[in-house]
Amino acid sequence: MLNPNIITLNNKKGMQISLMDWGATWLSCQLLVQGNYREVLLGCPPEQYDQQSAYLGASIGRYANRIAHSQFYWQGQCIQLEANQGEHQLHGGPIGFDKRYWQIEKCGQNFAKFSLFSPDGDQGFRGNVQASVVYHLSQQNWLEIEYSAYSDQDTPLSLTNHAYFNLLNGQQSEDIRQHYLQINADYYLPVDQQGIPSAALTSVNNTSFDFRQMKTIAQDFLQGEQQLTKGYDHAFLLNQRHIENQPVASLLAPDKSLQLQLYTSQPALQVYTGNYLSGTAQRQGGYYQDYAGIALETQALPDTPNHQEWQALGGMLKAGETYRHWTRFDFIMT
Repeated sequence: MLNPNIITLNNKKGMQISLMDWGATWLSCQLLVQGNYREVLLGCPPEQYDQQSAYLGASIGRYANRIAHSQFYWQGQCIQLEANQGEHQLHGGPIGFDKRYWQIEKCGQNFAKFSLFSPDGDQGFRGNVQASVVYHLSQQNWLEIEYSAYSDQDTPLSLTNHAYFNLLNGQQSEDIRQHYLQINADYYLPVDQQGIPSAALTSVNNTSFDFRQMKTIAQDFLQGEQQLTKGYDHAFLLNQRHIENQPVASLLAPDKSLQLQLYTSQPALQVYTGNYLSGTAQRQGGYYQDYAGIALETQALPDTPNHQEWQALGGMLKAGETYRHWTRFDFIMT
């Protein structure tokens, strides 16, 4: 049973964020919507976070998403990693960054900074890595998450937050599929049944992965290759390099009472529709069902260490260089 330290951030509009040191986790996000407080994040009791496997709101590292066969070649050497999803590695291994206490460096009414040291050999990765995450809550109802890290050896590195959103009610088992979603992405990455990339980046034209115009998640759900992964669990290559000051994605509640807009420095967005959430404990008793929330994970492309053609987009940190990426979650009452 965990005994985490919990930090609460507030702003003048009544938005309230809860964080904890276990996994540098985003625990809760409550907003005043139409005069009532609404929880928009999925979550379970804080002391039970080490018993759930859905990565609820956690900071993910060293490498978000999957590395095929838990290995990659670098400078002529095969680097063997710890496996935790069959023969593959998912979200940094069996004891990833989400399964550790981070140090609370400093915090105030509207910000908190956590740090974590990952030693050489951690989960099979090389290099000593010093990582940190800063959560900053604005007076305009947006939360910015900034990750930074440094390594003394070349290493795969892709950090993200794994929050699940349900803009109607993150406390109950509401189905996410009636939400509206828009993604500024012309390409997505096909994967096999285990989530490993199975083809080159592919145009979203004439596919169920075309979210360039806002549509309900249900509209093209479980069509085509989504059947392999029981829904959306795919990376989209973002267009933000070409579209200035535009959100990379927007999520809209079914009743259109609340919208979430995402901005990020990351090259890709993993969209996961909670395909295997069933059995995950809820905050107030009971269990979530599949598709109760959607994770919008900004990150490098999955399995980049095994794909040299994607490494220019990020995912491999060189020794002595600084990793820094941010994502902003902007909540808008509509």
